Amino acid sequence: MTKAELRIEAAARRQACNPGLGVPLAGHVLRLCPPPPGAVVGGYFAMRGEIDILVLLRVLAVRGHVIVLPETMAKGEPLVFRRWDTWEPLVEGRFGTKHPAGEVLRPDFLLVPLLGFDNAGNRLGYGAGHYDRTFADLPDAFRLGCGFSAQQFAELPMEAHDVRLHAVATETGVLRFS
Repeated sequence: MTKAELRIEAAARRQACNPGLGVPLAGHVLRLCPPPPGAVVGGYFAMRGEIDILVLLRVLAVRGHVIVLPETMAKGEPLVFRRWDTWEPLVEGRFGTKHPAGEVLRPDFLLVPLLGFDNAGNRLGYGAGHYDRTFADLPDAFRLGCGFSAQQFAELPMEAHDVRLHAVATETGVLRFS
């Protein structure tokens, strides 16, 4: 399958899932793959059927982590992360996204949305390259994909600019990649 065909398949799989499964995902992350103390955590505000990580973000904030959410810039540009109080309203952004109006900070630990992932930690995104460029700008940040177990593929086609995830959290657990 081409990446375009895989995106259609992955989106269909994701639409069949319950975004509320972010609650068990949060438990797995907190138990098996928590951010290190003091890490600035980059999250996301779920849209288009993505698994909802709001509970996880709020627990991490209570535990003392600074939470930042991405602002989507022009096509081809990396994301910019803005500080977010987890009860603060978000403002409308590009491409139907929402982001906080807070100060710009660099995350150390990224919670990453996805359309699909494979057994090697490869991520299938929407195709605009925002996260790949962001990963390149933040090479030392831990990259934890967040999704449903139904979004897992045996293998995804990758290109030279694609960056692998360190791990993926789903409603069933955490998969770590070497």
